[in-house]
Amino acid sequence: MSRRLKTLPGSGVAAALVALGLAGAWLYASPGSGEGRTCALGETRLGGFVDIPGGGFVMGVDPVFPGEGPPRKVFVSPFGLQAHEVTNSQFAAFVAETGYITEAERHGGSAQFAESDTPEVFLSWWSLDAEATWRTPDGAGSELAGRALHPVVHVTLNDARAYAAWAGGRLPTEVEWEYAASLGLFDPMDPESGVRTPDGTLRANIWTGLFPVVNSRRDGFSGTAPVGCFEPGLTGAYDMIGNVWEWTDTPFAPAVPRFTIKGGSYLCSEDYCQRYRTAARESLEQDFSTAHIGFRIVRGAKDDT
Repeated sequence: MSRRLKTLPGSGVAAALVALGLAGAWLYASPGSGEGRTCALGETRLGGFVDIPGGGFVMGVDPVFPGEGPPRKVFVSPFGLQAHEVTNSQFAAFVAETGYITEAERHGGSAQFAESDTPEVFLSWWSLDAEATWRTPDGAGSELAGRALHPVVHVTLNDARAYAAWAGGRLPTEVEWEYAASLGLFDPMDPESGVRTPDGTLRANIWTGLFPVVNSRRDGFSGTAPVGCFEPGLTGAYDMIGNVWEWTDTPFAPAVPRFTIKGGSYLCSEDYCQRYRTAARESLEQDFSTAHIGFRIVRGAKDDT
């Protein structure tokens, strides 16, 4: 894996934060900071799958950013979808049995989102932390204590594929992921109904406040949340929107050596990113990892549409 800091999901030009007098005025708390909510599925409910029926849907509706759309009708075979993102405890079981070493551990770390004195400069939000791995999600000195039920992060697509094979599954295609997320929407006519109710109550773990300088934590979290803290979608699957981006096994575009990630993360906000729509998509190299990308697995038929 190249050790340069690669282009990260949600890239773009930030608002004129300096003009607003906000440079250096960060209220961001690290993903490992204590949160005020107690929630999670519980170990006894981990690893469950929901049945996604076969059918057709319009993929890529209401494209907003380059690389999204065009809308097209797609048919999908039935499959099983893990009801939640793969957790640290699940990944730890895989590592304990197989001795697997992730690419971040083997090749010098992973990308971290952190405080910056120049928040108007996108690349200043991120750094390549040689000590950031799935075991030490906040870098040197951090650990998994209290995070067993949080989604595993700092895993590459290759790492996720290895776990999926061990667990008797595979990664979803982008078609499958978007279809399942679309079926889970509370209001099919509102592409953002997965993130909030009509009265504004949050249904997902996203950034609340002015990104990237003020995180109000209105959703109860500054970083990742334990899986199952927010109500499931209509399919019974949790956290399809927000919390962490999720790897799919679909190339992003012809001649682009990246794979598609879906769902947005705790760094997506109303004033920046806005990729918490089911049709939104981003990409990353398959051998690169970050603090806000995880995955879930599927079982059953595979659509290569």
